[in-house]
Amino acid sequence: MRIALAQINTTVGGLAENAARILSFAERADAQGAELVVFPELALTGYPPRDLVEKRSFIDRTEIALAELAEASRGLSAALIVGYVGRSPDGAALRAQNAAALLHGGRIVFDQRKMLLPTYDVFDERRYFEPAKSQHVFSLRGLKLALTICEDAWNDKRYWEKRRYARDPVEELANQGGELLISINASPWNLGKRAQRLSIFRATAQRFHVPVVYVHMVGGNDQLVFDGSSFALTADGALAATAKSFDEDLVFFDSTTGVGDQHDNLEDEEEAAYSALVLGTRDYVRKCGFSKTLIALSGGIDSALVAAIATDAVGKENVTGVGMPGPYSSEHSIIDARALAQNLDIPFEVISINEGYCTMLRTLGPLFAERNPDATEENLQSRLRGLTLMALSNKFGALVLTTGNKSELAVGYCTLYGDMCGGLAVISDVPKTMVYRLARIANARRIASGLSPAIPENTFLKPPSAELRPNQKDTDSLPDYEVLDRVLAGYVERYQSAEEIAEQESLPVELVRDVINKVDRNEYKRQQAALGLRITTKAFGVGRRFPIANRFAE
Repeated sequence: MRIALAQINTTVGGLAENAARILSFAERADAQGAELVVFPELALTGYPPRDLVEKRSFIDRTEIALAELAEASRGLSAALIVGYVGRSPDGAALRAQNAAALLHGGRIVFDQRKMLLPTYDVFDERRYFEPAKSQHVFSLRGLKLALTICEDAWNDKRYWEKRRYARDPVEELANQGGELLISINASPWNLGKRAQRLSIFRATAQRFHVPVVYVHMVGGNDQLVFDGSSFALTADGALAATAKSFDEDLVFFDSTTGVGDQHDNLEDEEEAAYSALVLGTRDYVRKCGFSKTLIALSGGIDSALVAAIATDAVGKENVTGVGMPGPYSSEHSIIDARALAQNLDIPFEVISINEGYCTMLRTLGPLFAERNPDATEENLQSRLRGLTLMALSNKFGALVLTTGNKSELAVGYCTLYGDMCGGLAVISDVPKTMVYRLARIANARRIASGLSPAIPENTFLKPPSAELRPNQKDTDSLPDYEVLDRVLAGYVERYQSAEEIAEQESLPVELVRDVINKVDRNEYKRQQAALGLRITTKAFGVGRRFPIANRFAE
């Protein structure tokens, strides 16, 4: 059977536009001889729909959109597999199910419901969906197809040492005579995810001796980025077809000959991380109805990386840099920020906060008279910058992109209602040490495109500083970032104890405990931060849910 893997970018709740995209890809595939066109999990509704599924109107309109899509595809020779939100059977506790429909000849000829519902990390499907009690193979053009929806194919007892579920839908479908496994997915990307997926499904193909077609969503939806990277495997686990990473694509696979299209995708994980951030930024800006963006350019590496990502994401004509020098800003800060803006060919506005800062000191002076200057005065500067950016955002309808990295957010080295002001935290899941490497990737990509590097070399070389007091450096308050990031990886991403981290990293346990205490004490800040794009296995946000008011300490 000639199968098309239709890797598309859909918008949550955009039923009409998603259906039009599905039909467009289906028509392209049909014109190229596809007998079956497979789309990702919840392609019609977008993923994750979250509380939209609680609305009866959402399910009603989804049913109408699916019926209209079936009718619109009537003239196609190819059949379509489309993920959507389906209505639960009468009497079910929840009104919705995660479903997949086979459309052919203008009708829904087969319907499969998801059995295993993930409820961990960023997933919360048991909150929304009723699980299927059973699944069945179906025959198309003489071939028995085993259709699974994402998690259904991630529970192979021979692959996992510890399984989350007692049932194995793939095994059950194989026992029914399934001759080809089709898995439709919306599996958020993180570092290492592509290799993990391939390993899992290669083991499945080899265990059951059947070809595997893995079709995956691409695009950004809120904090989550989906990388595409769809593939097909032969029955012995050989890679027969591959789709692009971080872009829409249409590739073909012949299940009889085992031959398929192989489109290039990024192999290097940090190159992939840069692409994920570009895609996540582009989709968040556009799917939220914005076009213009604003970035505070300090001359530092964080804001430089965000500016490079934003320019790649939405185009230089939609990015404006704003320099906001204060009483302790160094001369090179504005020089480096202006050079960055010139290299990226984006507008650069300079708005001093000095007058506003002096005014606030005079206003608060009578109340502060008996107290020495401290972090209060530093935070005033940051908050004046946040106020300035938000005023520009309101006036010009531009989305502010914040520039804080994961290391700073982890330990609270950021100002609530100051540098944390904005609509999207582009690099909030990027550790500081990785910021430098991604910035090098940004420059290398420009060089490969025939352009000059965007980020000035001095930005890489100068010590990081918030410049909120004389001669300030980040290391005045924090360990060296090489050390800090190792501790944070252990505590935030692997949930290790202070003793485990200290032993593993050969660090003083007191230093590790100090970092951990900073992480715990600043949960209240992070839960008020702008939404951030997830690229690691454990990002701050939807996949990490700690109480703010709690007294547990490591």
